Amino acid sequence: VQLQASGGGLVQAGGSLRLSCAASGRTFSTYGMGWFRQAPGKEREFVAGINWTGSTRYADSMKDRFTISRESAKNTVYLRMKSLKPEDTAVYYCAADKSGLASNKEKQYDYWGQGTLVTVSS
Repeated sequence: VQLQASGGGLVQAGGSLRLSCAASGRTFSTYGMGWFRQAPGKEREFVAGINWTGSTRYADSMKDRFTISRESAKNTVYLRMKSLKPEDTAVYYCAADKSGLASNKEKQYDYWGQGTLVTVSS
């Protein structure tokens, strides 16, 4: 499975962005998909996940502003982000979990995309 993340860029505080992650492979619909992010000087952290049934989970600090969704027909998962803050600045990574569960733990994911940079200016 190959994952290609896109949609990052520079946005002002309070703005919105939608990230996309396109996946190769015919088994996309059975995978759990997650978004993680890594800010400068910090460890990578879980943002959101969507399992193979469509159930979602979020990091507590982001659940009111971020929405994860998937479109199986396009082998794509999205992360809609609103009310962005400077502290949301990070490289955002998408990941695929063969088990389908979309854990909040990095080690549960089998495949990773290259990341897309989101910069939020104050």
